[in-house]
Amino acid sequence: MDPRTPCLIGVAQHTVREQPGPEPLDLWELVAREAARDARLPLHRLDSIQIVYSDSWQYDAPADRLARRLGADPRHRVYSKVSGTAPQLLIGEAAARIARGELDAALVVGAEALATRRAYRHKGEHVPWSHAANPKPPYGWERPPHASELAHELFMPVHTYAIMETARRKFRNIDIKEEMLDRGEMMAPMTEVAAANRHAWRRKVMTPQELATPTAANRFVGWPYTRNTVAVIEVDQAAALVLASSGLADRLNVPRDQRIYLRGWAYAEDTWEVAARPALGGSQALGHAARAAFERAGLGLDDMNALDLYSCFAIALRQACDTLGLDPLDRRGLTVTGGLPYAGGPSSCYVLHSTATMAALLRDGGHGLVTGVGMHLTKHAYAVWSSEPGTDRSDGAPVFVADPVPIADVHEGPATVAGYTIAHDREGRPDKGILVVDLPDGRRAHALVRQADLIADALGRELVGQEVRLSSEGGVNRAAW
Repeated sequence: MDPRTPCLIGVAQHTVREQPGPEPLDLWELVAREAARDARLPLHRLDSIQIVYSDSWQYDAPADRLARRLGADPRHRVYSKVSGTAPQLLIGEAAARIARGELDAALVVGAEALATRRAYRHKGEHVPWSHAANPKPPYGWERPPHASELAHELFMPVHTYAIMETARRKFRNIDIKEEMLDRGEMMAPMTEVAAANRHAWRRKVMTPQELATPTAANRFVGWPYTRNTVAVIEVDQAAALVLASSGLADRLNVPRDQRIYLRGWAYAEDTWEVAARPALGGSQALGHAARAAFERAGLGLDDMNALDLYSCFAIALRQACDTLGLDPLDRRGLTVTGGLPYAGGPSSCYVLHSTATMAALLRDGGHGLVTGVGMHLTKHAYAVWSSEPGTDRSDGAPVFVADPVPIADVHEGPATVAGYTIAHDREGRPDKGILVVDLPDGRRAHALVRQADLIADALGRELVGQEVRLSSEGGVNRAAW
């Protein structure tokens, strides 16, 4: 084997249940040390420290602070932007640099302490954390929301993903109750996986009916989504991976069955704005990413012994299953962790957890698929991991970028609902309708619905396909029918 062949040799995960817990820097250090021990790697031998963006706290120099804590002096240091695909892009970059002989060992680490932030907030206290950036940097978007999205209060994933869900529901000719029950049946097995995962945040087995039925404890958060079927972000969790060249793994005496290989991976992009999707309920990019990853790996879906599909919202799972031709009740299951709603969805870091879990499973041999999703189902990363090395040396260049449908900021006149959601407040009461509509000239637009009778009507029947009339005031479209 080429001594430059990259392999994953160390993994670690940690979940903090006592509140308030430690700050992200402490969690980074903890899992970094655990992963290095697992890899038999002295920390001073790290050539690269790469950190996934943390929503919990902005440090003045994250990679430098962690390096000092670890007693390391890596020549390569990276702090990512916000994205559920960020872990895989960092992993891919580390593997590529190792394969080119630029690095021998790399640490990829991430942590969130949003549950601790919530605990301090409930106490009326500020978090007493170290090394705050001053001035505080802008939020870590790669690209900020479209002005029309902001004007129409459409920037929360629980709303954008729900809009795509309703568009798919109509396209598939599924009624509202059927969609909710199917969602419960798809996600109930994930709760069983989480219950068996000692790192999972929510370890309670739930039935399809419990997941599908709205209750006070399972309130609507962005209709038709309920609380128990969406990612839980306020968690205290951390994960770390150590990648190394095969030559270094040999020198460290890392057992062969502990070495897991990035057999093939790919990245692709749909449009950044949800309303700009040519097919609002589907993905053009996802198929390109999946095909390229499998082709580069020289393997197919049937060769996978285990799967972990990104599961922040049901539409992410459904688009993946639609594209792959995968039964949502496949015997292998859709997750090895329990998924973001149950194992935990620590902002941009989840794929570190799914990759760490998959790597531990593959030490017994086999192949596994791990996927990531970024922004509003915009970014797609597909990675095939294996106990057997391959020859692929992919970089992070997108294999596909979708062309957007034009968006009209304002519109007066007729339109047709393409997708929608009803936003609910923290007490579970319907608050407003948020629509994406097709315009007669082929463009799309956003619109709000504030009238209580129209909101009630939208909750009681399928609104996709409904003819509406838009009026505009102050850059905001209002819809009525």
